[in-house]
Amino acid sequence: MIIFFGPMGAGKSMQGQILAARHGWRWISTGQLLRETYDPELFKKMHKGELIDESTIKRVVNGALSDSGDIERVILDGFPRTLSQTEWLVETQDEYNRPIELVLVLEVPRGELLKRLNIRRRADDAPETVEKRMIIYRKEIYPILTYLTDKHIRIAHIDGTGTVGQVHDRIEAELEACSLA
Repeated sequence: MIIFFGPMGAGKSMQGQILAARHGWRWISTGQLLRETYDPELFKKMHKGELIDESTIKRVVNGALSDSGDIERVILDGFPRTLSQTEWLVETQDEYNRPIELVLVLEVPRGELLKRLNIRRRADDAPETVEKRMIIYRKEIYPILTYLTDKHIRIAHIDGTGTVGQVHDRIEAELEACSLA
């Protein structure tokens, strides 16, 4: 498994989809999976910037991982988001026969993120939602990265600024350096 981290607007989905298409891997976006449930209560929570309960998230991710079959690698986008989700993923990775091979953290300055989100204009990108989700992201990411480091899982911080192609080239270089591409 390859896991993407980064605040909303950092380019996780774009880069995950490009990697999946380029290498024949599966891109799994929890945000996309949740939006595709068409559950009005989930949509309302997401629109307000609230986190979805752990059991729902784990159920959705479990189903997506189980459905990935013989695909060489999966790319997780938007999961895990909390330390307990991270612990669950690390503890269950053997059940899916998919070790966590690399964590990619897309680093993008706040001003650039706000500019990108203004262009994207998704329903859950309202200014108050963005601010709330950025605070949650910053609060949760550091304990997650510490835990993954303690588990000896590779983490790479990638400069997420520039064109989509420039960011993708940085990601590909990291994958090559880790013998994953």
